[in-house]
Amino acid sequence: MSSRRNFLKSGLLGAAVSGMPSLVTQAGALLEKKIPWTPFQTGMAGYSFLHFSIPESIAMMRRLDLHWVSLKDFHLPLDSSPQQATAVTGQFAAAGIQVYGVGVVYMKTPDQVVQAFRYAANARVPLLIGVPEPALLDAAEKQVKATGIRLAIHNHGPEDPVYPGPREVYEKISGRDPRIGLCLDIGHSMRAGQDPVQAVHAYRDRLFDMHIKDVDAIGKGDHSIETGRGIIDFRGLVQMLEKVKYSGKCSIEYEKDMTDPLPGMAESVGFFRGVIAGSA
Repeated sequence: MSSRRNFLKSGLLGAAVSGMPSLVTQAGALLEKKIPWTPFQTGMAGYSFLHFSIPESIAMMRRLDLHWVSLKDFHLPLDSSPQQATAVTGQFAAAGIQVYGVGVVYMKTPDQVVQAFRYAANARVPLLIGVPEPALLDAAEKQVKATGIRLAIHNHGPEDPVYPGPREVYEKISGRDPRIGLCLDIGHSMRAGQDPVQAVHAYRDRLFDMHIKDVDAIGKGDHSIETGRGIIDFRGLVQMLEKVKYSGKCSIEYEKDMTDPLPGMAESVGFFRGVIAGSA
């Protein structure tokens, strides 16, 4: 384990985690603090914190001044009761962070579809980021109508034979309930040979959520890199988001150096914010 990782654990995070009780006691003041507004709200995709506890994840988000997160099941298990879900989301709320969605959740059976929507309902979030098998889209649509929870289907790149890019998602949902849409992962879209800038324009009516990352090549394999160092046209992306009046979250999903992520996260967040500021 790297020395920088040890410093992260024992220094920055250690101080923040040790202060968690005081964060809880100050919850009211934190929640009253106005969250900065930007044309699109920059958050964090929970998968970025794969190797970190909830307090550690919160500490990093506070360091990055991020206020929105989608939670993965390693922080909020799929079988969580409403009380358990409230206990988890409450930790983020006490730190001034809003849990706006859950996922990615994979759905391979009808029972898993029901469980996924119950999971989102128990967490009291309006958005489920999920990957239902195509044969289960009828069942997923039924749950959308019954719960009012929006479903954002996530694309996973050329390794995924079903949803490699946003085009394949859109083709399967375009005639369905308008509350079924896309979580556009721009890195996986690029690896699948589908320009995310064009995808934002083409699928804007179903664009509910975005995972922001960069890649250094098109095609199969792990090409994750810090945002701004790769081949995605971020200036064009931000301009297109503004043009289509995108109103969802832009959540950084950092997948490089996941056991030592804070430096790369900070670079990625700073670059993306800089592009947004430069387009204003």
